[in-house]
Amino acid sequence: MPRTKKPITEKKPKASSKKRAVVAVDKKNMLFPIWSVKGEKTGRISVPKDVFGAPYNIQLVSQAIRVFRINQQEGSAGTKTRGMVEGSTRKIYRQKGTGRARHGGIRAPIFVGGGIVFGPQPKDIHKNLPKKMKRKALASALSWAAANNKIKIIDGLSELPVKTKAFDQMLKNIQVSNRILFVYSKETESVVRAVRNMRDVTVRPFDSLNTFDVMTHAHTVFAKDALVSFIERYMKK
Repeated sequence: MPRTKKPITEKKPKASSKKRAVVAVDKKNMLFPIWSVKGEKTGRISVPKDVFGAPYNIQLVSQAIRVFRINQQEGSAGTKTRGMVEGSTRKIYRQKGTGRARHGGIRAPIFVGGGIVFGPQPKDIHKNLPKKMKRKALASALSWAAANNKIKIIDGLSELPVKTKAFDQMLKNIQVSNRILFVYSKETESVVRAVRNMRDVTVRPFDSLNTFDVMTHAHTVFAKDALVSFIERYMKK
């Protein structure tokens, strides 16, 4: 009897049990869950898709990071020429009769303590990135972080004692660790004292948030008031 082949059936992909933290509301807005300091979800906040739901542009993000890192360099290395070093302009010895080569000043490059020839001089290595490109790069980075569940919004930080131990426990409650970026505002500025000596936490005010910080940290934690202030500032421009 010839063997009959079994019909080929396509396997359906298993539904992922991991729930998405970000929920789309309409074409312009999306919802983020709000966490308490105890690690409980207390509600949701609406955020614009233009900031947290933009398409990821890897070329623009890479360019923004490169410009940011270049601008962190000082470029202030400099040496003194013979006209800059201290020393007398008197002729160090007579022109003839000594048996030595003819020399004028002690500040010549061949003498110890003299000037440097063709040494490095201070130069401006600063690079500019247009504001629109900078804003789009930041929105792209935040959108990438939101799509990968790397953004947390915390409410109730005023109830937290200003102690490193309390803040560390709060981070454990919301299940974030290693390379954390904490974004604060004036209302939550006191929290900075609690986290400034934590190795894996970087603090930034909402108006200094940049693409480099978002992309180089595993989690971005917003204080609720800082997120509101950041969105208002971003949408005004």
